[in-house]
Amino acid sequence: MKYFLGIDNGGTVTKAALFDQTGREIAVASRDTPVLTPQAGWNERDMEELWQTNVTCIREVLHVSGIPAKQIAGVGCTGHGKGLYLWGKDGKPAYHGIASTDRRASYIVDQWERDGTVALAYRQTLQPVLACQPVALLRWMQENKPDILERVQWVFECKDYIRFRLTGVALAEETDYSGTCLMDLTTRCFDRELLKVFGLEKLYGCLPPLCKAWDHCGSISAQAAAFTGLEEGTTVCGGMFDIDACAVAVGVTQPQDLCMITGTWSINEYPSPKPVLAEVTTKNSLFCLPELYLIEESSPTSAGNLDWVLDRFMKKEKEQIQADGVNFYQWVDQTVKALPTEECDVLYLPFLYGTGTSVKNAALVGLSNSHTQAHILRAVFEGVAFSHRMHLEKLLHHRPEPKTVRLAGGAARSQVWGQIFADVLQLPVEIVDAKELGTLGCAMAASVAAGVYADAYSAVKAMMPRTRVLMPDTSKAAVYKKKYLRYERLCACLEEF
Repeated sequence: MKYFLGIDNGGTVTKAALFDQTGREIAVASRDTPVLTPQAGWNERDMEELWQTNVTCIREVLHVSGIPAKQIAGVGCTGHGKGLYLWGKDGKPAYHGIASTDRRASYIVDQWERDGTVALAYRQTLQPVLACQPVALLRWMQENKPDILERVQWVFECKDYIRFRLTGVALAEETDYSGTCLMDLTTRCFDRELLKVFGLEKLYGCLPPLCKAWDHCGSISAQAAAFTGLEEGTTVCGGMFDIDACAVAVGVTQPQDLCMITGTWSINEYPSPKPVLAEVTTKNSLFCLPELYLIEESSPTSAGNLDWVLDRFMKKEKEQIQADGVNFYQWVDQTVKALPTEECDVLYLPFLYGTGTSVKNAALVGLSNSHTQAHILRAVFEGVAFSHRMHLEKLLHHRPEPKTVRLAGGAARSQVWGQIFADVLQLPVEIVDAKELGTLGCAMAASVAAGVYADAYSAVKAMMPRTRVLMPDTSKAAVYKKKYLRYERLCACLEEF
């Protein structure tokens, strides 16, 4: 039996998980990713600390699994997209890593929208420009910290930085970089003239050579082997953007498939042979399977909202419930389930980290002194589902309604939350019986790079876990329709405000 290691650096957590060649999870290790917030709207990571967190997770998963390192045939990395990770000419990080929730470059995007830069670049980028994308962050650096850019050797995305530390080989995997606005999606290449549109042409030489998700893209170096316990020479694949990794892990490989990923970001996506053009919020990127684009509607409005609420307002309850030997998240589920949706008139807008609309902040609306924790928790569950529904309706401008939706991420680990998604969407929701989908997706890619499976489709077929289906409760269609209309009206009102 051969084994494959997946490494996932998400918005808040770093994970390493080991899988066998049937896709069975053998062991997993995780650590919270420390986030630095030197100013409001800034979200950074110490890049060396991030690397050490990855080392710790890899060592732990090897120890817990008991699998000898020589039996691990391949390693794959995934991680959050966008953001910025700069490597210096001195062989060290040139600056803190910048996360995908960072908003410091918002004013630059506003300026580009006013002066026509975004519209001019769209012919090649096929996507709107976001404040958290490397293109905007690099321009911010150019305007505010030009001395740092003078020292930069490589412009990395998160998982490409980690792969570089594992192999010593600098490469830019195309699913991630196709979402940076630094790449011409019509030619699938970096383009100096495109960079010139954004005033960044001097950085062309700092973009690493492009590679593909399933390719052999280096091997574990002697130095990385000493740090991590992996065997020197182990195959490392290109890896992929986490939204691609989750998609293939749940079997999304064809244009008729649609998936929702509930992490820090609300990701709603499907593969397509053609990009979607002239839509303000819909994003195109290159999918990890040949000749396909990934059509995406997204915003940072998903399950990360629940983590924030629990962390800020329910720490004592969590400690007490866990001390009593009860799983805290199961307690949350049961608390929400015990309150029927008909009895919850509180609405939650899940905009803690911003959104694709002009509403900039989260809101709990409709509170009175009769409301309890249960009302607030149910409102968060429902508000996140409403945000995903809003994105789905935009996607349906370009494709037929799906027969089912594949659900991944935090909400998929909750039977109660998954059922709320089915009821809000009034569609069957398929949930893959696996906890760590991002790591599984890049482990699939590692299996192909290592030569165990012939291609991506073979790996997905062999390693995808079984699924279960949550059917919508049609008796709840009317109440959720009414709530969703109130949610839309509230968003419109707060846009004005």
